[in-house]
Amino acid sequence: MRDLKSELKVAEWKPGDTVVRPFVRYPHSQSSSGRIWQVDPFHEQVDLSVVIPTSDADRGGYFLDLLGQISTQDFPYFELIVVRGDSRQGRAINIGAAMAKGKYILTLDDDTSLPDSTTFRNLVALLDAHPDIGIAGGNNVIPEDASTFVRNTMRQIPRRSWKPVETITDSDLAEHPCMIMRTEEFKMIGGENELLPRGLDPFLRQAFRESGKRVVVVPDVRYHHLPPGSWKSLIRQYFRNGSQGAWVNRHNPQWVIQTPSHHGTFMTVLPLWKRVVRYPRDLIVSIIKGQWIWCVCQLSYAAGFIIGWVTESCDLLSIKKPSIS
Repeated sequence: MRDLKSELKVAEWKPGDTVVRPFVRYPHSQSSSGRIWQVDPFHEQVDLSVVIPTSDADRGGYFLDLLGQISTQDFPYFELIVVRGDSRQGRAINIGAAMAKGKYILTLDDDTSLPDSTTFRNLVALLDAHPDIGIAGGNNVIPEDASTFVRNTMRQIPRRSWKPVETITDSDLAEHPCMIMRTEEFKMIGGENELLPRGLDPFLRQAFRESGKRVVVVPDVRYHHLPPGSWKSLIRQYFRNGSQGAWVNRHNPQWVIQTPSHHGTFMTVLPLWKRVVRYPRDLIVSIIKGQWIWCVCQLSYAAGFIIGWVTESCDLLSIKKPSIS
């Protein structure tokens, strides 16, 4: 078994701005500041390219733990591509996809945890057997050793955890922390949208659906993707999410896709005014249910959204206002 943790200590990080991404439909105009660690394949046959975008190749120790879990996978036919320091997650993933040698791409977040050694094998086998599926994701479950705060957060906030499915299920819950795609199909639909600071998952899922492919969550694949472990960090995250959401709604409202908390079909697009009207209802429901963590998160998101919207509106007005000489 290879020791990826030790290999990281002597890793050679190469510049990411030299990687050409001709397949990207919405490329970012600025060059990537990211650095790439492309690990030698575990086997001469490469079926799977594992792509991990990361800010610092540490993430409070989660990334090192993830490397250990990757080392124990019972499917050896994969390569690992880590892109560090790119501020645009979509661009980082596209860089990894441009370098990928595998038939399939598996994205993981740098704080994903893989409790099972069969994850890679199960995901590859599923796409091998189902050509109609475009994206297959795992089930985000609460780890047994989670703190009380994290456990309650994952139970209260929609999409943070769910009961693992028992059959292949069409679902919007397939997410970047653990999802697999065919490399060729990923490139054909234009890759990740590098212009989006937030909302990459729903945009990509919708692009696959529009291409005629299914997006599913599958049985026998579990992962952990934890929320921040403190009130301060959680509030900061949702405030930031709200601010970024305002930017997308202000500049690219056509890219705002709904994210339901359930499996199955759903309305993909909802006008902003309907989402605003729905907000107090959802807030009241969370209060009635005693979901105080989710209530605070909604308030934090709303504060970030309002401030972000006002800031973006003022910036646009200053651009449009003619200068007086």
